[in-house]
Amino acid sequence: MLAGKGFENVYNLSGGIKAWNGKQAIGDETLGLDLFSGDESVADPLKTAYGLEAGLREFYLSMGPKVSHERSRQLFDTLSEIELKHQKRIFDAYLQATGETIDEQAFGRLVAATAVEGGLTTDEYIGLYQPDLEIPAEVISLAMAIEAQAMDLYQRAAERALSEPSRAVLMQIADEERSHLNQLGALFETL
Repeated sequence: MLAGKGFENVYNLSGGIKAWNGKQAIGDETLGLDLFSGDESVADPLKTAYGLEAGLREFYLSMGPKVSHERSRQLFDTLSEIELKHQKRIFDAYLQATGETIDEQAFGRLVAATAVEGGLTTDEYIGLYQPDLEIPAEVISLAMAIEAQAMDLYQRAAERALSEPSRAVLMQIADEERSHLNQLGALFETL
């Protein structure tokens, strides 16, 4: 069927998705969507995304002192810095979209971090994936799972957004999450 549609390289995997033994996105299709109404303004998804990034950064900052492995501790510091950059990017997008003149500290007080990226709490992620945070590869794997879940959440929120500007901003954030996954993949390669 795909070959007939012009796809040149089509592979048939024995067993298909049912044979897949790797990690999968968790939750049903509504997981995390309660963070988005679907009819919000362009500014609202940016506020939500900023809050989710802040929640994840706080998680990384809190985990660093709890692990004894030096490389894992360094990774949590690095991951928290990456989230800070993500927050800055979202804040800049908010300023551009709204034309407001607000400083980032005041903007940060407007948003509440009730979950981390992907719509779950950090305890829920830890419970689901049960990583050994003393092992650097598992720290990066957890971060990648969270970013993948976030990308999925933003794509699902974009699908149900009622306005084109909101849909576009949500897809842009989803694309940035894909980029974050690539960054984490490169970081994983350094281990």
